[in-house]
Amino acid sequence: MYLIFAMVGILLWSSISKVFFLPSLWTLETAQFTMVAYYIMGGAYAIQLGSNVRMDLFYGGWTPLQKAWVDAFTVFCLIFFLGVLLYGGIGSTAYSLGHYTAEPLTFFKDLGVGFVTGGPDSAAEVIGRMERSSTAWRPYIWPIKVIMIIGIFLMLLQAIAEFFRDIGRIRGVEI
Repeated sequence: MYLIFAMVGILLWSSISKVFFLPSLWTLETAQFTMVAYYIMGGAYAIQLGSNVRMDLFYGGWTPLQKAWVDAFTVFCLIFFLGVLLYGGIGSTAYSLGHYTAEPLTFFKDLGVGFVTGGPDSAAEVIGRMERSSTAWRPYIWPIKVIMIIGIFLMLLQAIAEFFRDIGRIRGVEI
């Protein structure tokens, strides 16, 4: 929740530095990374609170049973989408850590085994040339991709909980 204030501070510094000093190279990209973290990490919380957007034109007039059926269907579609997104995010994160083959899950398994058995030095041998941004600042990309994986995973867990809650409402049991 407080990341929005960090982003505003970064953008404020960007404006001040462009007017009075030399422009900072890091401000725009850092603000983008902060906004991604804010949005992705807040997704599961928004689903939990039920503050996601619904089309009330039809939805508002339906019975609770009809709403539960439609919610179960749409949440099932959301679970499928988040699963595909998570798998792609894992592959993209493996790529950003220097793994260029089609097996990202084995890369993370080898990375974990190397870290547990040999420590950080052994895990560092598994990591290849890390991906960097193409901007002038050139930060590493993997930290924001890890945050995206965590946020997508949390949204997936919350969507699964909502799916079971909707199934319970269909069966007449309030969970």
